[in-house]
Amino acid sequence: MSSPRSALVVTIVHHPADARIRHRQIQALLDAGWQVTYAAPYAAYGLVRPVGVRGLTPVDLPRSSGRLRLRALAAARRLLRERAPGHDVVLLHDPELVLATLGLDLPPVVWDVHEDTAAALEVRPWLPPLLRRPAATGVRLMERWAERRMPLLLADHHYAARFARPHPVVPNTTYVPRDPRPAATPDREGRLRVVYLGSVTMERGADEMVAVARRLRQDSGGSVVVQVIGPAHGRAGQVLEQAAHDGDLEWSGFVPNDEAVERLAGALAGLSLLHDEANFRPSMPTKVVEYMAHAVPVVTTPLPVPTELVRESGGGVVVPFHDVEQTAAQIMTWAQDPVAAAETGRRGHAAAREGFDWVTHAPGFIAALEEASRRGPSATGQSRP
Repeated sequence: MSSPRSALVVTIVHHPADARIRHRQIQALLDAGWQVTYAAPYAAYGLVRPVGVRGLTPVDLPRSSGRLRLRALAAARRLLRERAPGHDVVLLHDPELVLATLGLDLPPVVWDVHEDTAAALEVRPWLPPLLRRPAATGVRLMERWAERRMPLLLADHHYAARFARPHPVVPNTTYVPRDPRPAATPDREGRLRVVYLGSVTMERGADEMVAVARRLRQDSGGSVVVQVIGPAHGRAGQVLEQAAHDGDLEWSGFVPNDEAVERLAGALAGLSLLHDEANFRPSMPTKVVEYMAHAVPVVTTPLPVPTELVRESGGGVVVPFHDVEQTAAQIMTWAQDPVAAAETGRRGHAAAREGFDWVTHAPGFIAALEEASRRGPSATGQSRP
């Protein structure tokens, strides 16, 4: 009997309970019988490494954040040198980890490309403005270097244009419940809830969410409440903390994925008020898919990818960037016509079941890693033929 396949999964940026990494990809590997070593910044996020999960070996790493990245990068490089040779494949989730492989003799290495990192650097407050363009150029060069040396997975079909060759796409989908609670179901206090799920930054619409929440509280007499589920970064943390103190919205901070998605059930609407930033334009916000999966009507700004999905599915509405009045007015329309809200949610749920259920995409992810593991050792200091 052959031994099970094994994977070393590494991140020094993402939360260890990241939905794509831990709850979809790693869980799919475990369900398929793989042994997984998961190296992530547990302690830096205030977490204890999990025990007793069959097939999973957790390892703690420092967190790479802002300008404090070298220590985490050095620790990740040591981990790769020491632990990677005992695995069939290495799966990296951060672009800087690609550089950590330079010159190491490793098993096949796969990079999971989560976002357009070069475009994202243009809005990172920790990077001085004069360095943003050179840094973005460096990332583009790194992407080309990586493509010649290791298999890639892409989180979105729209990322393909950045690369010279085709690569498997493992989209940001989610588990789609078969019979979700209808939208606009009042909570135990009789309120209708508007939800936001995910990390919060200023460019993800922190100011707009607060203004919408304040308007809804005033227009509904408190019967419609905005609930923000997720951590905040930079100035967005101060904005949300003040809004929660003032009673304009409820902010939960980080919530484990399983619990977070359960909080979507029965919501009146789901917010995705992202700004018109370069790194958002080619991507499908995962929150939009998760709202639709739980039959929650979507309110999105007119970024190309979510706009196309929402309009084709009928699962929500598109509002102008920064338009607090129209956003609040649409939500109040649904609050006054919960039957219409529930029907909008049902249309979105049908589209999510058809195209965005992780159950249908997990086999492709497993197959991509199995193929990569058959490529033989990765010589990351040299180009692959």
